Amino acid sequence: MTVAIEMGQTTAGAPAALDLEELLATRLLVQGNSGSGKSHLLRRLLEQSAPWVQQAILDPEGDFVTLADRFGHLVIDAEDHTERSLQVAGERTRIHRVSTVLNLEGLDAENQMRRAAAFLGGLFDAPRDHWYPMLVVVDEAQLFAPAVAGEVSDEARKLSLGAMTNLMCRGRKRGLAGVIATQRLAKLAKNVAAEASNFLMGRTFLDIDMARAADLLGMERRQADAFRDLERGQFMALGPALSRRPLGLRIGPTDTGPRNATPRLTPLPESTLEDARAVILAAPLPETPRTPRRPSPDLLSQLMAAKSATQEIRPEPAEQPPSEQELAARHERLDRILRSILAEPDAGFRTIGVLYQEFVVRCRIEGLGSTVPDLSEFRRMLAHARAGLDSAMASDDAWQDVSLRASILPEDMQGVFMMVARAAKEGWPCPSDAAIARAYGTHSLRRARRLLSYMEEQGLLVCQLDGAGRRIVTLVQLAWATAPGDPNADDQMVEEACGGPSL
Repeated sequence: MTVAIEMGQTTAGAPAALDLEELLATRLLVQGNSGSGKSHLLRRLLEQSAPWVQQAILDPEGDFVTLADRFGHLVIDAEDHTERSLQVAGERTRIHRVSTVLNLEGLDAENQMRRAAAFLGGLFDAPRDHWYPMLVVVDEAQLFAPAVAGEVSDEARKLSLGAMTNLMCRGRKRGLAGVIATQRLAKLAKNVAAEASNFLMGRTFLDIDMARAADLLGMERRQADAFRDLERGQFMALGPALSRRPLGLRIGPTDTGPRNATPRLTPLPESTLEDARAVILAAPLPETPRTPRRPSPDLLSQLMAAKSATQEIRPEPAEQPPSEQELAARHERLDRILRSILAEPDAGFRTIGVLYQEFVVRCRIEGLGSTVPDLSEFRRMLAHARAGLDSAMASDDAWQDVSLRASILPEDMQGVFMMVARAAKEGWPCPSDAAIARAYGTHSLRRARRLLSYMEEQGLLVCQLDGAGRRIVTLVQLAWATAPGDPNADDQMVEEACGGPSL
């Protein structure tokens, strides 16, 4: 049976179909400058093929983690795991046939290459009995298969380039179909690009890239200027899975979107020169030693949680409906178990799958095995707990409204939003970047600042700085506002200001 994936429409208005089985046998190369629509094209391909084939995405910018909510992909944050554990994870991914997103955001170029190589090596070395068809999508492939040596070590470059070469040259017999996307063909190793038989070429402006694109599509050099005129989302297609002759097409819409929206122009803050001088030239805070990281969790538990956690334990139907007192006691016990888990030093940096597994075990120990919440309910409880809310407080009408507003955000952001909302409702200082990063499960302060910017773009809150550089967050329509808080404060300072631990 032939599986046709509709990628959009041709320039003539006809459906543009991609033969998935042919793609699995012949591989795909996507090229286009930044803003040409490469990531949108990959997202369309992944969404349309998700019901048919297992997928693995190497995601250097964290753009594709939103596939997890809609299609059940397991997100692996590479910075939380060693190279060895990622290699094992690659093998187990194939054995258990779980679609995954390897999120490489937050790592420098060398560590991205090393961890990507380890994960690809695990996919490649899986036992023969598990060589099922798998779509392996590599965004920004020039980072992992560079044409020339860069600032990274030779060892890291050889590891990454070798893994990419194996994927594109030898992966077909193992069921691995490489889909690589790059901004610059000239920066991508030729032996990697040459193995693709299908091409989707988007807008590009540099002569060397236009010439290579024209050569790959079998076009004359004088026709290469046409790549400058392509609009965002328009591509020229060629290959056995697409078209036997160069074909113009426009990529269709997607059901999901990237986690980080495109930055928008916003007015500059109003402040005097003296205020700006005091903030910018203030003495930096002393650096605090970083908490040692706990050993990487076993990724097998995450794979199994992504595959069947929602089906493993279901509340058994009670013979009689529990009374209000019994429900209140149960909620109190569940809240206590969850608080004890989150009180552990590294709880903020552990994945939801691992936290849920520990929660289930502790509930069984407490004799609550027959009434353990499922994974979706646990996510809601976790968001409330990280905001410092128990079940009774979360049932309040005002917090029901906050929960409704938070629902427009990805699940991993909802707890951060509710934490900020709690600070605003109580009039506490605005949480620092460190507190927000910890609640989100990352060590990156830059990512914490991007979270607030994203929530502001969604119309949920407004961020302001006072003359001393302290941040004030106001929730839209609710008229709740935090007290001024230092964005650069550490967690201990936040705890003292708010009168309790910062989750």
